[in-house]
Amino acid sequence: MILDSAWVVAWLTAAADAIAEQAPTLNELDREIGDGDHGENMNRGFEAVRAALGDGAGGSTPSEVLRAAAMKLISSIGGAAGPLYGTAFLRASDAVSGRDELGSRDVVELIDAALRGIEERGHAVPGDKTMVDAWSAAATAARAASESGGDAREVLQAAAGGAEQGAASTDALLPHKGRASYLGERAVGHRDPGAVSTAVILRAAAEAAA
Repeated sequence: MILDSAWVVAWLTAAADAIAEQAPTLNELDREIGDGDHGENMNRGFEAVRAALGDGAGGSTPSEVLRAAAMKLISSIGGAAGPLYGTAFLRASDAVSGRDELGSRDVVELIDAALRGIEERGHAVPGDKTMVDAWSAAATAARAASESGGDAREVLQAAAGGAEQGAASTDALLPHKGRASYLGERAVGHRDPGAVSTAVILRAAAEAAA
C-alpha cells in the first residue's frame, strides 16, 4: 500500500476499531492510577474521527487528513489526552505538509514531530511514566529502521514494536506527571494507559500499511 491520504484514513479507521476494542482495558489501567475513563475518552475521540472521515472530512494529502483528525480529537477527547493527542497529530500534519506520498524518512519525521508536540504540551520526558515513554521508544525504533534501509512499512512496524516496548517499560517507573504522580510508589507496577493507547494507535498504523 502506498502511504498516501488513503493510508492515513485506513490507519485512523483501524485505530478507531482497535481503541473501541481496547477501551475496557484502557479504562481498567486508568482506574488503577488515574480517573478510570481513558478508554471511554479515547473511544469517543476516535469515533468522532471515524464519523468525520466517513462524511468526507479530511483532504487529499496525508497532512490534511491528519489535521482534520487532530481537530476532532481536540474537540472530542476529554481530560488531558485530547490536547496531547491533538497536538501530536497537528505536529505530524505539519511535518509531512505538501507531500502526497510518504517514504521511510517521512514516517520518521511524522513520529518525531508527534513526540515533540506531546513533550512540549505535556512538559513530560521519557521516564516520567506517560505516553511519552511509548512515543519516544517508537521514534527511536523508527529512526533505526530507516537508517538501516527499511522501507516505510518496515519503519512503521518498528515504531509499533517500539511503542509496545515503551508502554511495557512504564510498569516499573515512578510517575512524575498527572494524577498518577499523586500515588507515588503505589503507582509502580501499573502500566500507563496513555502509553498503551499510543501503542494501539501505532500498531494500527503499521497494520494499515501492511
